[in-house]
Amino acid sequence: MSTPAADALSGIDARRITGLVLAGGRGSRMGGADKGLLLLDGQALARHVLRRLAPQVGPLLISANRHADAYAGFGAEVVADDDPGAYAGPLAGIAAGLRACGTEWLLSAPCDAPFLPPDLARRLGDAALACDRPAAIALAAGRRQPVFALLRRELLESLSGFLRGGGRKVETWLAQVGFAEAAFDEPGCFDNINLPEQLEALRTRSGND
Repeated sequence: MSTPAADALSGIDARRITGLVLAGGRGSRMGGADKGLLLLDGQALARHVLRRLAPQVGPLLISANRHADAYAGFGAEVVADDDPGAYAGPLAGIAAGLRACGTEWLLSAPCDAPFLPPDLARRLGDAALACDRPAAIALAAGRRQPVFALLRRELLESLSGFLRGGGRKVETWLAQVGFAEAAFDEPGCFDNINLPEQLEALRTRSGND
């Protein structure tokens, strides 16, 4: 017979996790383009991320502050920041996701990371449970990837207070609530797009796979 401790480390069922694609940024370094709608292999970047997340989670959300109709066509519920025009950063999008989340956990990922790991949810969940933390983030090549985060839904109150106080930095808030880390060694799985030339590099990489 399994023990409570063993059950706690047996992983988190995907149905207990809501996936959130963060697509609410201004795209200032991309000339103001909505990054989630930029194309890679003929598909919007946000759709690539959704497809990576879908097998790992239950419900799916997209955080978007513009072009809501376009994002709604991807088959996920669209949520917006409290003040969409403020573009208050990823924490505002995560807060919107937590408000709409109907499951115990929320898994966030940015819309411009089309190669995210297929076992991201499982490994973050294992880390959170092993360390008894309400949050877990990815660690790649010794570098934290804080927007690739698994968060308990009850963190919304803490996050809302942090945002009301003017907080914006993801790691600062995470340090307040406590988080675990899961190490990923796969090269390129967290590659993201901040500049036009990075998108071209990813298009080249994808075409050579």
